[in-house]
Amino acid sequence: MVHAFIMVKTAAGESEGSLAEIRGLEAVTDAHIVAGNYDIIAEVDGQEVYDVLETVSSSVQGLGGVSDTKTYIAMG
Repeated sequence: MVHAFIMVKTAAGESEGSLAEIRGLEAVTDAHIVAGNYDIIAEVDGQEVYDVLETVSSSVQGLGGVSDTKTYIAMG
């Protein structure tokens, strides 16, 4: 099992709508609006690293209002 943290930057005023959509994705186990360089942090689980990257590239980055993502794979 691979666990990852996805940092998501959204357009102004889009954080709450994007958060609801991100929370609805099957691989997402939790997500929160945060203060800082990014607007949302999502936790994602997948069987392989490929599954996590597929969720990010095909699902999260394709949502309206999402302008940037950064993926951190948990090492332990």
